[in-house]
Amino acid sequence: MSGTTRTEILVIGAGPCGLAVGAAARKSGVDCVLVDKGPIVSSIERYPIGMSFFSTADHLEVEDVPFVVSRDNPTRGEALKYYRRVASHFQLDVRQYETVTAVGRSNGIFRAEATHLAGEARSHEAKAIVVATGYFDTPNLLGVPGEDLPKVTHYFRDPHLYFDQDVLVVGGGNSAVEAALTTWRAGARVTLVHLFDGFDRGVKPWVLPDIRNRLESGEISVLWRHRVERIEPGEVVLRDLAGEGAGAELQLPNDFVLAMTGFRPDPLLLRGLGVPLDPETGIPSHDPHSMETSVPGVFVAGVLAAGFDANKIFIQNGREHGARIVRRFVGGGE
Repeated sequence: MSGTTRTEILVIGAGPCGLAVGAAARKSGVDCVLVDKGPIVSSIERYPIGMSFFSTADHLEVEDVPFVVSRDNPTRGEALKYYRRVASHFQLDVRQYETVTAVGRSNGIFRAEATHLAGEARSHEAKAIVVATGYFDTPNLLGVPGEDLPKVTHYFRDPHLYFDQDVLVVGGGNSAVEAALTTWRAGARVTLVHLFDGFDRGVKPWVLPDIRNRLESGEISVLWRHRVERIEPGEVVLRDLAGEGAGAELQLPNDFVLAMTGFRPDPLLLRGLGVPLDPETGIPSHDPHSMETSVPGVFVAGVLAAGFDANKIFIQNGREHGARIVRRFVGGGE
């Protein structure tokens, strides 16, 4: 499918919050096209296999499509199935595997240039554009030599890969804790390393006793107040940041590094559209009631609106952005 697609609203990003924009547009009779560099809800597809959500199913629902599961907290697989059903229910026009490479505006019309996975160039024109790209594509890098080695990943999916391997898990949040526990249970020799002297405040309370017991028993090793200095094919080099050994290097045998250091928003598209971002918070200039930015016709949806603090917006509150955007577009405002 080549050529130029013309629509009223173009949504860049087909995650849950992007789908919510499409669903609200469909309910209001507004033409809408969604474009995503991967499949729909690609961030959820990249979650660990077997993962369960912290949120209950009703907090993940889009518009009037019920999310019915047999337990309070749905699994990754159940969520993928649900959002496929949302896309089908609203007959959303989702262009999967299209990467937007440039955006601009001319004569009041927005234009996005994109490239399909197959290499085909495509373009989209719209009266309004919604940036709902999330933050899962841009991990916080360690910034150390060797981070580009194949054994290093910022995405944890399947613990089976690490059976009988020396694994270093970097971080102290939920992702790091769950990666450490599940890889250990799959037979890995796990060391957890963190810059600080304890776990992050946001770690799920029901998980903490499990990880603490593993650390106390020595089943999982931990190095608090250490950082990764460099990564080599057969080992990692850490630096002690505190105590009597401050400044000393420590070498550990290593097969894999799971860098669970979080993610950050990519402001490239917003900057291309002329949207100012707060240099301290990363929050794009926008009206939280309509989600319209200071550039008329440009909207943000989902976690992108929270800037650097990804813990402020989740599916639960980000899904509300769709209705706000569409109300503003059709002239109702809020």
